[in-house]
Amino acid sequence: MGSGPGTEQAGGGVALASARGRWVLLCAVLASGMALLDGTVVNVALPTLGKDLGASLSALQWVVNAYMLTLSALLLLGGALGDRIGRRRTLVIGVVWFAAASALCGLAQDAGTLIAARALQGVGGALLTPGSLALVRASYRPDDQGRAVGAWSGLGGVAGAVGPFLGGWLIDGPGWRWIFLINVPLAALVLVAVRHVPESRDEAAARQPFDVPGACLAALFLAGVSFALIGASGDASAAGVLLPAVLGLAAGAVFVLVEHRVRNPMLPLELFRSRLFSAANVMTLCLYAAIGGILFMLPVQLQTTLGYDALQAGTATLPITVLMLLLSASAGDLARRLGPRLPLVAGPLVAAAGVLLMLRVRPGAAYVTDVLPAVVVLGLGMSLFVAPLTATVLASVDASRAGLASGVNNTAARIAQLLVVAGLPLAVGLSGTAYADPDAMNASFGEAAVGCAALFALAAVAAAVFVRPGRTAAWHEAQGSEPQCRTCCGVEAPPLEPGGERGQR
Repeated sequence: MGSGPGTEQAGGGVALASARGRWVLLCAVLASGMALLDGTVVNVALPTLGKDLGASLSALQWVVNAYMLTLSALLLLGGALGDRIGRRRTLVIGVVWFAAASALCGLAQDAGTLIAARALQGVGGALLTPGSLALVRASYRPDDQGRAVGAWSGLGGVAGAVGPFLGGWLIDGPGWRWIFLINVPLAALVLVAVRHVPESRDEAAARQPFDVPGACLAALFLAGVSFALIGASGDASAAGVLLPAVLGLAAGAVFVLVEHRVRNPMLPLELFRSRLFSAANVMTLCLYAAIGGILFMLPVQLQTTLGYDALQAGTATLPITVLMLLLSASAGDLARRLGPRLPLVAGPLVAAAGVLLMLRVRPGAAYVTDVLPAVVVLGLGMSLFVAPLTATVLASVDASRAGLASGVNNTAARIAQLLVVAGLPLAVGLSGTAYADPDAMNASFGEAAVGCAALFALAAVAAAVFVRPGRTAAWHEAQGSEPQCRTCCGVEAPPLEPGGERGQR
């Protein structure tokens, strides 16, 4: 892995046990924790946001999707930027950008301003999400890198577990604005810690051009499809739905052509020549669409239909994150012994059962007997398939492209959630301010639960058909490596992996 002048790479990197090593880890955990915290609390705040800002459901959809749109479109580009201009510098830019956009979110006086600020926040997230892992991978000595990545992932998991509880407390206490404003002091702490972090870059990557047209076309495709789906569930005219749909699909077609011809594509299409890689990403789309859909609807159902406050709604889903934190490593070990096929079939089916149990989450439901069993079963299912899914993605490509393949898979998960948030209310007939009506919300939630369970089941079928026993075990034996981000409790996407010699792209 290359490095720029003045870095510590020539000397072998930083020792994890050293004072500087602890500063590097603190910096990376705080930076990734900012983005992770934001991803876990905004859904809980949606009913409060809608009431305070007088926002329709379509506006609330955009509060979620404006962030996801820019994050998804720029995630691969953000990782590449760190390789070129320096990972430390990129992280600093991302932290400052994310904090400034978070402050704008916290100060927003109307839904339109909040949506615009969320889009800006997603740009910062695209720098933070791959940047924090790349910094860990590039800063430590080779012998310490595996333990450092594991520590980063585990501590990030703790931040993810605290997120729903902290977010609910902030929403009910100081107010929803503080779920964004809290990022400002966190960013200040990162900027203090980053002074102790060595700079590193990939000199070979620095000579390669950015795929700016690809990133722009990807953003136009996602924006067009999102506008069409959200507009169709609102009060948009036929032209207001068809025009963005046509423009978005056209941008998607041109994106494929550009990526096929450009010299250094953001998304090398030859990766999809691997049937296993393609199948794994289809599974990812199904799994994370199901996760994104049910976790978009459940906090609203709990608050609108069951009368929970934000703290109760946030805490209600905490078992999902805790189970993933505790069990993901064991699930990864199980997949290495048995192969990924069994957990990739069983995990989604267990998760589907958990979602179907949420049909009991209706007026009069009790947390212990109705809500808790559903979220526990869902969490168990997710814990089973997250690590094996990552192993399958890495097994489908050469080791030198593992970081890029992981980035593509992570982006696919975020795109799936963006599209399901845009399309699910349309599919279940929820629009306008109906999310505030307990009867309308309850009926739509039941339909959404059935649809999300079907997506989980579809992923299980794809795993049974396309994932062959022993494939990942043979790959790891040949390459002498295994996934390093084994402790994962981020529910919004699979863990990023450092990858091969060049590290995270």
